[in-house]
Amino acid sequence: MKCPACGHGEDRVIDSRPVRGGTVVRRRRECEGCGKRFTTYESVAVESPAVMKKDGRREAFDRNKLFTGIEKACQKRPIPRSRLEEIVDTIESEVGQRYPAEVPTREIGERVMDLLRDLDDVAYVRFASVYRQFKDVSQFMESIRSILDRGGRL
Repeated sequence: MKCPACGHGEDRVIDSRPVRGGTVVRRRRECEGCGKRFTTYESVAVESPAVMKKDGRREAFDRNKLFTGIEKACQKRPIPRSRLEEIVDTIESEVGQRYPAEVPTREIGERVMDLLRDLDDVAYVRFASVYRQFKDVSQFMESIRSILDRGGRL
């Protein structure tokens, strides 16, 4: 592992501990060249399915892209980052189990909305407005009415 500060190739592990329910190992390291400390994360490399886009293109499942979309929907909401990581972990696990080769984006988007609906109504509406590509205010209002009808608050 090269030091991010000086590029030296030798370091020593100071501390290791499991995170994300034991699926990832966090390692605290110290560069033997400059003494700078840095953190690495180690996880099992899992073959992810291809994601089939609406236009027929295929691309690799991208955990970071999924997290970024969810994070944008949850901006300025009282939701801890760890909860967003849990949502991404859940979706990534479910996708891998149900769709070993290929998953339609529709399945991912619908699952994100299901989890956001239970987590935060505002984040749900934000995500839904982008995912479903609301064309006008009436579609937006319909989504809000469905939340209010089930007893949610905005």
